[in-house]
Amino acid sequence: MAQWIFRLRSCFGSKVYSEVPDGGVPLRPCWGWIVAVAFFLVEVFTYGVIKSFGIFLKDLMSDFNETNSRVSWIISICVFVMTFTAPLSTVLSNRFGFQPVVMFGGFLISLGTISTAFTSSINQMYLTIGIVTGLGYCLTFLPTVTILSQYFSRRRSVVTAMASTGESFAIFAFAPAFTALKNYIGWRYTFVVIGTLQGITIICGALLHPIVIKPTSQTETEQKITYTLPGEQVQGFGSSGDSVVQSLEQEQGLKSGIELEEVEPVQVNPKQQDNTSKNRLLDLTVLKEGGFLCYSAFGLFATLGFFAPQLYVVELSASLGTERDKAAYMLSTMAISEIFGRLSIGWVMNCGCIRKIFVLLICVSLMCLVLVLFTIVNGFWGLVVCCVLYGFLLGNIASTHIPMLAEDDVVGIQRMPLAVGVYVCIQSFAGLAGPPLGGVLVDITQNYSAAFYSCAAGMGLGAIFLGLVRPAKTGHLCRRRKNGENNSAVEQVSKSSQRNC
Repeated sequence: MAQWIFRLRSCFGSKVYSEVPDGGVPLRPCWGWIVAVAFFLVEVFTYGVIKSFGIFLKDLMSDFNETNSRVSWIISICVFVMTFTAPLSTVLSNRFGFQPVVMFGGFLISLGTISTAFTSSINQMYLTIGIVTGLGYCLTFLPTVTILSQYFSRRRSVVTAMASTGESFAIFAFAPAFTALKNYIGWRYTFVVIGTLQGITIICGALLHPIVIKPTSQTETEQKITYTLPGEQVQGFGSSGDSVVQSLEQEQGLKSGIELEEVEPVQVNPKQQDNTSKNRLLDLTVLKEGGFLCYSAFGLFATLGFFAPQLYVVELSASLGTERDKAAYMLSTMAISEIFGRLSIGWVMNCGCIRKIFVLLICVSLMCLVLVLFTIVNGFWGLVVCCVLYGFLLGNIASTHIPMLAEDDVVGIQRMPLAVGVYVCIQSFAGLAGPPLGGVLVDITQNYSAAFYSCAAGMGLGAIFLGLVRPAKTGHLCRRRKNGENNSAVEQVSKSSQRNC
C-alpha cells in the first residue's frame, strides 16, 4: 500500500530536477513533453474554437433576428475578457498553483459553451460565451504557456512553437466537422458537443505539475562555505573560484580566517528568496522598467494588425472581382501557412545564430510590409501570395511574443509568471478596439483597403517600440538593488562594482 501511495505522489506531485530539464535525455524524457501535449490540446479547445465560431453567425442571425455586428460582439467580448483578466489568472496561479486554476478554467469553458445551447437571446450569449467562457479561456491558456516555458530553456522556442500549432490544426478539423454536425443535429446540440469536448482541458490542467529546481552541487558548496573554519581551510575554499570571497579579499585586504568569519553572513538564504517570490502574486514593478514598457507597447500596437485579414480578406477579394467561392480559400491558405510559420520560427530561434528579439523584430517589420502589399496587388493570385506571407509571419509572431517574456532581453524566466498577466492585459485593449476601428474606416471610405492601412500603421508602431526594448533594458544595468540580508562588506563591493560600471 505504501508503494502505491509513493507512486501516486510521484505521478501527481511536483517534478524535482537538479537543473532545467529542457526535454531530458532520450531514455529519460522530462515531464515537460507531457505539458507540451497539454498545451497543444489547450490551444485546440480555446483559440481553435474561437476562430471556428464564424460558422454559426448566419444561424444565430436568423434564429434571433439580429444584425451581423450584434452577433460579432459575442467573440469581441469573449476575446476582451480573455485578455483583460490576465492579471487575475496570474494572481490565482501564483496563489493556488497552475493545476487547480487550469482545471477550474476548463470547467468554466464547458459550462459557458453548454449553457449557450439553452439561451434565448444574444444578450444571454454575451454572458455565457463572452464572460463565462472568456474567463475560462484566460484561466486555461496563460498558466499553461507559462509553466511550459519553465520546463524548457534551450529548446523553449521550438517546443512552444510546435505546441502552439494546435490552434491551426483545430481550424482545419473543426470548421468542416462542426458544419456537418450543425446541419445534422442543429447549432444548439452542436454547442453541447463542443462544450463536452472542451472538458478535456480539465484533464490537461491535472497534467501541469509544478517544476522544482534543486541544484545539489550548489547546496553542497553553500554548506561548505557556511561551516568553513579559519586558518588553513580558508585557503582551500578561497582557491575554489568563489568570486564573492575573492573580491572581498581584494577590496578589504582580508587575510585572517577570523575576518572571513565576519564576512560569512554575506550568503543569502535561497529559502528566503523563494518565500519572497511566492508571497508576491503580481509583479507590477515591471511597469517601472523601460524595456517592459516598450515591449508592452509593441504588443498593444501589433495586435491591431492581427484582425483585418481574417475579417476582410474575403470581402476585399470579392471587391477585386474574385468569385466568393474562390475567395473563401484565402482563409485556408492563411491557416496552412500559419502552421509552417509556427514550426519554422521555433527552429530558427533554437539555432541561436541571432538574438531571439531581433528575429521577432524582423518578422514584425515584414508583416507591416505585407499588410501594405494587400492594398496594392490585384487579382486572385496576388492576394494568395499575400495570404501565404501573412499567415507565415502571423505564425512566427503569434507563437513567440508571449514566450519572449521569458528571455533576459525582456523580463527573464524568473519574473515571467508574475509579468505575463500585466502584458496580456495591456494587449487586450487593442484586441477590443481593433475590429471596430477597422469597421469605421471601411464605412467612411467605402474601401476595405482602409482597414489594412490601419493595421499596417499599428504594426509599424509595434516594430518601433520592439526595436527600443534592448536599448531601454541595457540602460538600467547599473541600477542599484538593495538587499537586507547583505552586510556592510557586500555593500562596499556593490558600490565599487557600480563605480566601475
